[in-house]
Amino acid sequence: MSRIDLFKQHLEEKRAVKVIAGIDNFDIKNIKKVVSAAEKSGASAVDICAKEEIVSEIRSMTDMPIFVSSVKPSGLVRAVELGADAIELGNFDVLYKTGASFSASDVLALAKETKALLADEDIFFSVTIPGEISISEQIELAHELEAIGVDLIQTEGHYTSDVQLEGARALMDRAELTISNTIELVRNVEIPVMTATGINPTTAPFAFAAGASAIGCGSCINKLTSELGMIATASSLVEIAKKNASKIAELV
Repeated sequence: MSRIDLFKQHLEEKRAVKVIAGIDNFDIKNIKKVVSAAEKSGASAVDICAKEEIVSEIRSMTDMPIFVSSVKPSGLVRAVELGADAIELGNFDVLYKTGASFSASDVLALAKETKALLADEDIFFSVTIPGEISISEQIELAHELEAIGVDLIQTEGHYTSDVQLEGARALMDRAELTISNTIELVRNVEIPVMTATGINPTTAPFAFAAGASAIGCGSCINKLTSELGMIATASSLVEIAKKNASKIAELV
């Protein structure tokens, strides 16, 4: 059984939890804490940046499935050479603050380039669907990605507001768009969907209720200063995912 098989199994059971260190997080001390929390909580996988020395160091410290995120196909291919079990083209939302923008055609071109560079390499391939584009474009892009052999699509919610909200309202507003995108994509495509952006113990149940097979959880864990807090939050998410799988199993 290969490392990525654990994630695939959880994905099939609709209980996969990917803990995201961050595409723009190069703080190795923080990344190691995030990976340790993911491992100790029983998460399905961890997602890290594509910086070569970080990929190598994290690969040496854990046997859990590692996703590597980048918007550069060559960086993703290099990560596979360094031991990544899966690649994620995207996690675009953290890049929008730099002025970056990604259209459906941009993403499809990058995905095709990545596939071409991988050649016959059998690697689990996930692609983020930009939250900025219309839902009709998201659905069309998802169909095109599925046609070229992408294994998983990840939603996002590019939500910004000048209104400073607090408490549960702030948590729900952050996740509202990505969850609504999940609903639409699950209804229209066969490829599994992972919900990310604003997913935490408060919003995770809604992501699974929307039909997600997996959740991607970043800032609710990687922004914490306490490793115990990271473990507790990750463990809570894993338990929510397990409950979702149990409910589905009861209905079968």
